[in-house]
Amino acid sequence: MTEVLWRPDPERVNGTRMAAFRDWLRTNRDLDLPDYAALWEWSTTDLEGFWGAVAEFLEVRFHTAPTRVLATETMPGAAWFPGATLNYAEHALRPGPGKADDDLALIFEREDGRSERRTYGELRAEVAAVRAGLRELGVRRGDRVVALAPNAPSTLVAFLAAASLGAVWSSCSPDFGARAISDRFTQIEPTVLVAVDGYVYNGRPFDIRSTVEQLRSAIPSLKATVLIDYLSDGATLSDGPHPVVRWADLLTAHPDAELEFDAVPFDHPLWVLYSSGTTGLPKGIVQGHGGIVLEHLKNLALSCDLGPGERFFWFTTTGWMMWNFLSSGLLVGCTIVLFDGSPAHPDLDVLWRLAQNHRVTYFGTSAPYIQSCLKQHLRPAQQFDLSALRALGSTGAPLSPEGFRWIADEVGSEVQICSVSGGTDLCTAFVGSSPDVPVWLGELSCRSLGAAVQAFDEDGRPVTGEVGELVITRPMPSMPVFFWNDPDGSRLREAYFETYPGVWRHGDWILITERGSSVIYGRSDSTLNRGGVRMGTSEFYRVVEGFDEVLDSLVIDTSGATTPDGELLCFLVLAPETDLSTVESKLRGELRGALSPRHVPNRFIVVDEIPRTLNGKKCEVPVKKILAGMPPERAVSRDALANPEALRPFLDLVAPKRPG
Repeated sequence: MTEVLWRPDPERVNGTRMAAFRDWLRTNRDLDLPDYAALWEWSTTDLEGFWGAVAEFLEVRFHTAPTRVLATETMPGAAWFPGATLNYAEHALRPGPGKADDDLALIFEREDGRSERRTYGELRAEVAAVRAGLRELGVRRGDRVVALAPNAPSTLVAFLAAASLGAVWSSCSPDFGARAISDRFTQIEPTVLVAVDGYVYNGRPFDIRSTVEQLRSAIPSLKATVLIDYLSDGATLSDGPHPVVRWADLLTAHPDAELEFDAVPFDHPLWVLYSSGTTGLPKGIVQGHGGIVLEHLKNLALSCDLGPGERFFWFTTTGWMMWNFLSSGLLVGCTIVLFDGSPAHPDLDVLWRLAQNHRVTYFGTSAPYIQSCLKQHLRPAQQFDLSALRALGSTGAPLSPEGFRWIADEVGSEVQICSVSGGTDLCTAFVGSSPDVPVWLGELSCRSLGAAVQAFDEDGRPVTGEVGELVITRPMPSMPVFFWNDPDGSRLREAYFETYPGVWRHGDWILITERGSSVIYGRSDSTLNRGGVRMGTSEFYRVVEGFDEVLDSLVIDTSGATTPDGELLCFLVLAPETDLSTVESKLRGELRGALSPRHVPNRFIVVDEIPRTLNGKKCEVPVKKILAGMPPERAVSRDALANPEALRPFLDLVAPKRPG
């Protein structure tokens, strides 16, 4: 039996929004759904009943009522809430529980000590002023407003102002390179660029005005640039091809502006997120106002149990979908906590100190951060007052069982471990946690409400207790309404629906247990297939990175690429003062015992760093293509990498095989 690390307290469960929702269904829909399993089953079989109930229970405000909930269920192309109009920003800023003028909307902290706060009243006033300013700059419904800006209050204000107008938002983190930003923004032809003059990271200031100047020249559709003094006061830009407006002037030019919201159709574009762009131009993933309002309300209010009085934090940048998810904390009336900077400066305690100082109740981070804390033998609960903390969220990569154990031991056994998995593609988690479901060691507690997640075997049949392809068999409202510049929908179909027509294939390996929990085993396109035994890469990393001597790793199975059997190669980043000869035999022994003799690498190769995307994902598939002899310019876009120089050892490894 898998060990239970956390059990929901019945008294606390009775006070959750999840329990209130089941009571509401009993009273208003004559549905008796006694536990989470019954509720999930209903939510994925009666889609109209479930999503209609979510909209009513969580008080979605439609300016024009829908004619029904789901007119067409086909994927792609599901037609949700036809005829309905609404606005995301209105749901974030409308008065309600936890959103009185003097209620705290956000807390902001930068790594160098700069801090700010905004009440909901102050936030509403700033959004109204910036909305009026954007209108003066020519922004209208459907126009794009893009931001090269950090996770800071001004960025949030700009986003909500754009959304209130029905304009389409898109953002990049200011540490992205000029080419990577241009690849994303140029294709959507923005009207206004909002940009900071620089940022602070790992104890150093970075002036990015030269990048901003490059973007102004590279994006011909721009009518104006709004410059935020974030690094220093009085920063300037050249006259350039269009006007530059100072953020401070935008805020003060319309002090008495009224806050209004343009009602838009349910599937009107809210924002454009992007695929990693490792093998070509990043795909612009468009999600709609209505789908995001419904999905984020459901997830935050029910699955996360967030609401008034809660303080919600997730470590993220504006280039990751978790920034969008964190911003949606405003939908449920909680206080969102924003942090900009390095999570390891001056040390790994910085985020735990933040949680203590701001009484964070829901703390979100990434699995690699948890792994780093584990390896540094941190003991946050002993060092800091985390008594307000009730839940810890982890995503971005599979959380190892050792990571689960560390959280329970060193953060608190009473803290719910919310390991979740989803994607930019839907801007949500579709497997994760619920306040009324236990946490089992190494497992994601449940499939999300409304998410018909299954594991498919090689014949496309659902399986339980076996590893299979993660698929979603029925539509969800936050699925992309389209890809940008994909008029016939062919790229969208190719991305998700080519393998199983009418079924969303996500590209991960998943095991779903008999009790409804799950384990994610990594990307299905980077599977280790040794002697017919398939295994996800996460199992391999769990073993290798469990050694203190190993800081990072990348495993590549070249089967079918270089030779029929291929090699299993393991690239290692070793801790200082560690030599491969001192750890290789231990690694081989542990892999043989923990996995199988077939999964012991043919070679271990030491490198300085592992190539990662701008969002921190390991570049497994591009490296595999390079090792197969594909020209590097076809295998990966260097501008999509956080550390393109990390490719050098892999290129050197195959250099003799490439012509010339």
